Amino acid sequence: MSNSERKVYQGNIIVAKAAVDAGCDFFAGYPITPSSEIAQYLSRELPKLGKDFIQMEDEIASLGACIGASLAGRKVLTATSGPGFSLMQEHLGMAVMAEIPLVIVNVMRGGPSTGLPTKPAQADIMQARWGTHGDHPIIALCPAFADELYSETIRAFNLSEKFWNPVIVLLDEVMGKAHEDIEIPSKDKLSIYNSKPHKIDNELNIYDREIGENPPRVDFFKGYPIHIDGLEHDKHGWPTSDPKIVQKMQTLRMQKIYHYLDEIIQYKEYYMDDAEIMIFSFGVSARGALSAVEMAREQGIKAGLFQALTIWPFPKLVLRERFKRIKKILTVELNMGQTRYEVERAATDDVDDRALLRANGIPFTPFEILEAIKEFQK
Repeated sequence: MSNSERKVYQGNIIVAKAAVDAGCDFFAGYPITPSSEIAQYLSRELPKLGKDFIQMEDEIASLGACIGASLAGRKVLTATSGPGFSLMQEHLGMAVMAEIPLVIVNVMRGGPSTGLPTKPAQADIMQARWGTHGDHPIIALCPAFADELYSETIRAFNLSEKFWNPVIVLLDEVMGKAHEDIEIPSKDKLSIYNSKPHKIDNELNIYDREIGENPPRVDFFKGYPIHIDGLEHDKHGWPTSDPKIVQKMQTLRMQKIYHYLDEIIQYKEYYMDDAEIMIFSFGVSARGALSAVEMAREQGIKAGLFQALTIWPFPKLVLRERFKRIKKILTVELNMGQTRYEVERAATDDVDDRALLRANGIPFTPFEILEAIKEFQK
């Protein structure tokens, strides 16, 4: 008999419940609209489970606390929105450089600066990829529907643990605040990845591995020497500026992600088998796009939807395959064209790529997207 439950939850609460089910045992954060319910829920539930919740003085300290907790063997989460995500960027770079697993939920709102605190946006896409300086790998996921809020949060923890890297979950004000019914699966149906700690060794070379290999977790307080900082380092973790070693470490960090694109990149396709017009979308915009595609089909228009669940790494190779047949693509996103640039890079010269864009805090309705599809068909 299944122990799954179907109830109505707010989107932020679905994310928080998924984090607990994924094994999150440490949260540090600072309240910010529209993500605050994640912290509120975990402030009640984590202590009940003997786990830790800390409200920090700001977002900088929040991610710093998460880094420390992760190095002590915890599964960690923080949640924020655009302005707080901006403050986290220096520590995000530290986590990438030191290869520290952690999950950041960014419930996006209108910007820049204080912007539109209570309105949705999808404008932190490029910030998620390039917000911190330097060449670095990142994984960013974009759920669109209630069940994906749960499953993609679980997947974020699994990916972070497996690849020893920060993972970002991007939703938006509408997704975070909306109340919807969802079936929460029973615990025995979940697949949870827990990375294995290093074998204790006084000669531990914590970053010593071949290109494409996943690093094992290292934990403070386990009785072996460990050196972690934000400087470039050798296989022991000690600082170095030797060009050969630096290049190897840069390559190791990038390739631990890019060797596993088929595992990391996920997407959904609707009505794509015979589509002549493809919508590329994600998050809340994909909701309206799916309804628009279904209405277009009812009117005899062969439209289809490519919904990106993984936004970074970008699914360019998959799109290039689709562009061999489909020559019309419409990118729909609540910003001024951030993923459109990536779609254009993936497209060949014979592909007609257009975009439906805005950044005024109002999501697209299915009827607006349908009109854009009809205009494209002319």
